[in-house]
Amino acid sequence: MNKPPYPHPIIAREGWPFLAGIVLVSVLVSLWSLPASIPFWILSVFVLQFFRDPARVAPGGEHNVLSPADGRIVAVEEVRDTYANRDALKISVFMNVFNVHSNRAPVTGTVESIEYFPGKFFNASLDKASLENERNAMVLRTRDGHTVTAVQVAGLVAKRILCYAKVGDSLYHGQRYGFIRFGSRVDVYLPPGSRPRVAIGDKVSATSTVLAELPAAEAQPKPTAE
Repeated sequence: MNKPPYPHPIIAREGWPFLAGIVLVSVLVSLWSLPASIPFWILSVFVLQFFRDPARVAPGGEHNVLSPADGRIVAVEEVRDTYANRDALKISVFMNVFNVHSNRAPVTGTVESIEYFPGKFFNASLDKASLENERNAMVLRTRDGHTVTAVQVAGLVAKRILCYAKVGDSLYHGQRYGFIRFGSRVDVYLPPGSRPRVAIGDKVSATSTVLAELPAAEAQPKPTAE
């Protein structure tokens, strides 16, 4: 088990303006009428819980693929990964408004490409959301040469996908790399031969839950003596 360095406080920085704004309104309304302020304080608590961003402990194992988000598994299937142009095992994590919405790197690797796609805002739990909703795809290459694609998908009310990684960056598994506001999903595409460790309906936690195991690296041929 290991706990990666964590550069952000327990409340996500993306939520600071929202939290400050609703708390200020709640205080001002409280000065006028305490009963009238109750709905605003309830909303403040909701905003606080939505933008919580706790540090997580990552389980050991270099072939482990960690969950990039908190939520519920809504897909475990073999599909075509159009972002990396290959067949793949797709595992999808759906986040509702009560889940932590910080996104973490599923594996240790180098960012090979990042591509943003504008789109619609269907319910993120639907299969068509993976291909038709607004989304941001990040393709990672592990040290063993495996390709892992993580796709942030906007949901019904999500209006902004944030990705802080850049092409060429080296990410460690469990590293915070992005955030999606207000309900969404993350699709993870893995190489054929990966072994899923979750099933549809399972609840998962970012960084702490192992989604799958990557196949062992292929043995490299030894040079022949001349």
